[in-house]
Formats: sequence, C-alpha cells, structure tokens
Amino acid sequence: MPSLTLNPYLSFRTQAREAMGFYQRVFGGELEVSTFGQYEGMVDDPAERDLVMHAQLTTPEGLVLMAADTPGRMEYRAPTGVAVSVSGDDEATLERLWSGLAEGGVIMMPFDTPPWGGRFGMLTDRYGVEWMVALNAAPA
Repeated sequence: MPSLTLNPYLSFRTQAREAMGFYQRVFGGELEVSTFGQYEGMVDDPAERDLVMHAQLTTPEGLVLMAADTPGRMEYRAPTGVAVSVSGDDEATLERLWSGLAEGGVIMMPFDTPPWGGRFGMLTDRYGVEWMVALNAAPA
C-alpha cells in the first residue's frame, strides 16, 4: 500500500508568518518559510513580496502543520467548519499544548474530563483557527 500523509494547511490573508511563529512556540520544531517574492512572477503587488507562499512546521513528534497567505488578487475566506485535532497519551504534553493554543484565544469547551473518559477541550486560537485537544481515555 502506498504511503500517504494528511496535513492541516491553514490559509490566512496576511498573518501566516506571525501565526506559524506562534505555533512554533507552542509545538516546538523546525519552521520553514518561503515568500512570494522568492519566486519570479508569483505576486503582482510588490507590497505582497514578503507574504508567505508556503510555511511548514515539523515538530519533534513528527506533526506537520502548513500555512500560506492569500494574495490580494485571490479571494480569501476565513476557515469555518473545520478544526485541527491533536490527541495522544501524554497528558503533560497535551496540557502544555492546550495552554499555549488557548493563550489569546477563546475556549469553547475547557480541557476537562468528558463522559467518555480521558480529557477533551475545544478552543479557537488568536488567529481564528479551531482546535480540539484530546487525551486518550485509559483502556477499561
């Protein structure tokens, strides 16, 4: 069977660099950023040369988060109806990620014990991205 990877790719109007720096502080890891100005003919407006054409954050755990800015010539629609989910068995790590993502954001459901066990929370971060954080329930 071929190897496949599914990665969240976030769209911003002009905040991709700032947002990805925030996510790097929360998750750690290596951040690579390419701008539209690095590639000939990729941007019409010289003021948009420093916008992010592609950014990729790869964490020590192997998580990958990507993002880009949307140039003015293209329609931008803020994300809606989609959330990024992070889950696992390491409660301390998930608590740290929750606290980092919640900084400056809006908590929709606190990171607490749901009826199914473990811990679970939902929030919208300071950039309007929705997150779900889940600590897997202990086996019965």
